[in-house]
Amino acid sequence: MPKDGSVVRLDGEGKPLWLVLELTYRCPLKCPWCSNPVDYAGDGRNELDTAEWKGVLREGRELGALQLGFTGGEPLLRDDLEELVAEAHRLGYYTNLITSGIGLTEARLAALKAAGLNQIQLSLQSSNRTLTDTLVGARAFDLKVKVAHLIKAFGFPMVLNVPVFRQNIDQVNEILALAEDIGVDYLEFANIQYYNWALINRDELMPTRTQIEAAELAVQAARERLGERMTIYFVIPDYYEERPKACMNGWGAIHLTIAPDGAAMPCQEARTITGLEFPSVREKSLAWLWNESPTFRKFRGDEWMNEPCRSCSEKEEDFGGCRCQAFLLTGDAGNTDPACARSPHHHLISEAVARAHEPGRTIHPLVMRTDANSRAQSQVEPDHV
Repeated sequence: MPKDGSVVRLDGEGKPLWLVLELTYRCPLKCPWCSNPVDYAGDGRNELDTAEWKGVLREGRELGALQLGFTGGEPLLRDDLEELVAEAHRLGYYTNLITSGIGLTEARLAALKAAGLNQIQLSLQSSNRTLTDTLVGARAFDLKVKVAHLIKAFGFPMVLNVPVFRQNIDQVNEILALAEDIGVDYLEFANIQYYNWALINRDELMPTRTQIEAAELAVQAARERLGERMTIYFVIPDYYEERPKACMNGWGAIHLTIAPDGAAMPCQEARTITGLEFPSVREKSLAWLWNESPTFRKFRGDEWMNEPCRSCSEKEEDFGGCRCQAFLLTGDAGNTDPACARSPHHHLISEAVARAHEPGRTIHPLVMRTDANSRAQSQVEPDHV
């Protein structure tokens, strides 16, 4: 299967070109594939305040960061979002708001436009109202469609992100039709990656190969029909590839995430790796965190690699794959990503795929992202598959 839209090759020359601010883990939705930690603190009491976030923005630009994402949780739950966008605009960032759309009113859109926001990425889970509302645990579909039209009306590039999994992958044609009606500029079908809540629900969320291939054909047909009117990405799940993706272009290479409490991370999933320390911007400068932190240096380059990565001719292409996935599935972040067919742990991926294809398999209820489920998960010992 081709990897259209799934690989970005970029040499950051040692700079954190992409800065992601997770302003809060709070969210009105309960998505069972959420990438936020399963033991998140949902009350927001330890979040960075406005002045602290502005300090992060200034230090990020000094380090050379260019692209900025405001995300969460739901970043619109922060009353200071517009103020932070204005500061980022003043500093020269290209700014992107990544949102569920819940809370994005016409008044806030006007304020964000005035503050200099460049782009909005809106999530949509389905073309069907009932399925969408069920999957996110809230009455959200009608609001999301309304917000999508408002984003277009305010002149923002319309970026629609559709997380893809077993429950919605057969709706690709219907979602394409809805996106065309809205006037979407960029449509991303992102087969979900299995971390945190998605890993808990992996057996229920994983589509079959037949479903993925049918969805790909629908996307290819739409590309031919729509031409330049809409750019469509289809991000292949690495469970169905023989090689892992070049995750974040390598650990600590171009990507820097700041968690709500100020912890600096090489990616949004990095705190899944136990045994690593993630110092906060409250304790250290961003320059020290990026350049000197033992955590950021841990998996840079290739000296950390074990076999078969160490002697692999492709190690400069995929950097050994994802450290978080290696840890979650094998218990050792230094192992080759099991998504790679050369990994001695590849059977863990093959077995998960086989379960997705079992006829008559038992279907379990999805574990939703709720405070109660988060508290329960915080008591669960890690279980490497």
